[in-house]
Amino acid sequence: MFHLYDFLIYCFITAYTPGANNLLSMSNAIRLGFRRSVRFNLSILAGFAVVMSVCTAFSATLYSFLPKVKIIMQILGAAYMLYLAWKVWKSSSELSTDGGKEASFLSGMVLQFANPKIYIYAITAMSLYILPVYHSFGALIGFTVILSVIGASSSFVWALFGAAFCKFFSKHTRLVNAIMALLLIYCAIALFL
Repeated sequence: MFHLYDFLIYCFITAYTPGANNLLSMSNAIRLGFRRSVRFNLSILAGFAVVMSVCTAFSATLYSFLPKVKIIMQILGAAYMLYLAWKVWKSSSELSTDGGKEASFLSGMVLQFANPKIYIYAITAMSLYILPVYHSFGALIGFTVILSVIGASSSFVWALFGAAFCKFFSKHTRLVNAIMALLLIYCAIALFL
């Protein structure tokens, strides 16, 4: 039996907690404004859909090898998140709504392939909630779309949050950068808990 509420709770909690996509989306919206950050967020959605499709196609195989794959993903993902934390900490102390270059569409897509949170999100959702109940091609495509939309929607929400509180963040840049860096460090540590 499919447990819809459990599935949705898992998806929203996993998608909306701090992660590389969410923190970078908020950071872009703070620097560039929401409108100029939309392209980056659309690239996250596109990359998310590709990664979800790959994870859906290979989830059953990966699940059987999960203990071996998981540690590699954790180490690489933690190293990447610590690198992002360092970059956020060392970033400019002046934020402005018209400052900086827009991130390219390709950079947002490529980020998805290096983001272990997405793989863990997809593999867990597929192996615990979807594959035990649904096996048809249509159902798997439908769940891939649902997982992609929920997952990528969080980056838009975090970008709106960043744009809405831009003036506050501009006045407290050092504090905001420190908090975002600490959240990224927490995300890296949480991969091993």
